[in-house]
Amino acid sequence: MTREEKSRVIEDLTAQLADSNTIYLADISGLNALNTSNLRRACFKANVKLAVVKNTLLAKAMESSDKDFGELTSVLKGNTSIMISETGNAPAKVIKEFRKKSDKPLLKGAFIEEAIFVGDDKLETLVNIKSKEEVIGDIIGLLQSPAKNVVSALKSGGGKIAGILKTLSEKEG
Repeated sequence: MTREEKSRVIEDLTAQLADSNTIYLADISGLNALNTSNLRRACFKANVKLAVVKNTLLAKAMESSDKDFGELTSVLKGNTSIMISETGNAPAKVIKEFRKKSDKPLLKGAFIEEAIFVGDDKLETLVNIKSKEEVIGDIIGLLQSPAKNVVSALKSGGGKIAGILKTLSEKEG
């Protein structure tokens, strides 16, 4: 690889890092061609971009990025693949599901919305991270809950004030 090609790869990686708030680093070494193909297919279905990267080039891209990757650069040893997604837990779910049939990929680390996770033992934590859409759904559900209580109180009381007050007092008790 020429110096110009390396510079181009570093620029591309730096741009990808700048555009992404969800970046996972994994080890997929040892997967045969069929399993690698199946992993790529699983990533594609989950809208996760998967690419094998050269550690030295990724390290330089991380250094030239505006983001602070902290101790994540310490995992850049051996085989490294980068997984990029718009959903914080999507790559973790792909890894967890894939590992039901294989011992790889191993999670090396992740950068999610400025939080850094290092080590395969963080996989379950990352699977349980809620996406922005899930959090918004939970908030909307919580906000709708009081309105549903009032509506059910109106229906159960037959629409009469005494029935409504009785139902609301039962809910408070």
